[in-house]
Amino acid sequence: MGGGDSAGRLVRPFALTGGRTRPSRTDFTLIATVTAVDPQPVAAVRCQPEHNRILRLCAEPVAVAELAARLDLPVSVVVILLCDLLEAGRITVRAPRLVSRTTPDLDLLQKVRDGLGRL
Repeated sequence: MGGGDSAGRLVRPFALTGGRTRPSRTDFTLIATVTAVDPQPVAAVRCQPEHNRILRLCAEPVAVAELAARLDLPVSVVVILLCDLLEAGRITVRAPRLVSRTTPDLDLLQKVRDGLGRL
């Protein structure tokens, strides 16, 4: 059964994005967190089934990479669909917090080294 199924699988992501191959925004990295807006906008445009699946998965904050894995779709396709939802006001996106570049915790590093030494 591999021939027809794999060919259909290749076409599907292209069809999901309406032929678009690039996102309209640059807000989405693999580790950006996406959350569905609650309540959803009243004047929201009707979504495709995949948009609705994303909204259900985003009821709680979720990373873009995790969304792609749960949807079993390429990240590039998920990002295009997320752009649609963001532009419609149906989701929010939060960039990852930057980790401060302070001096490393030497006590923690010592404990890690000791633990590795016991292995």
